Amino acid sequence: MNTQLVDSITQIIECLTPEEKDLLKEKIKPILQDKHIKKPSHFQEKASPQEWNNAFQEWIDSHRNKNLPCLSDEAISRENIYGERG
Repeated sequence: MNTQLVDSITQIIECLTPEEKDLLKEKIKPILQDKHIKKPSHFQEKASPQEWNNAFQEWIDSHRNKNLPCLSDEAISRENIYGERG
């Protein structure tokens, strides 16, 4: 997101006369309501299985040098995760 550009546009709009602001509203309204503008899709909607695999591997690699403690087999056992069920 280009916040600097948005800030600049906002400053310009603040300097407009009321008539110019009305004209701007007329011109920008169709642009903001345009149903044909394609919204960017989320990664999970467009990614192939290989892209998912690559992204997951990158996520794994990003945690390698964080010196996180390893969990023991007992800590991740089904019994310790779920406990006694009644």
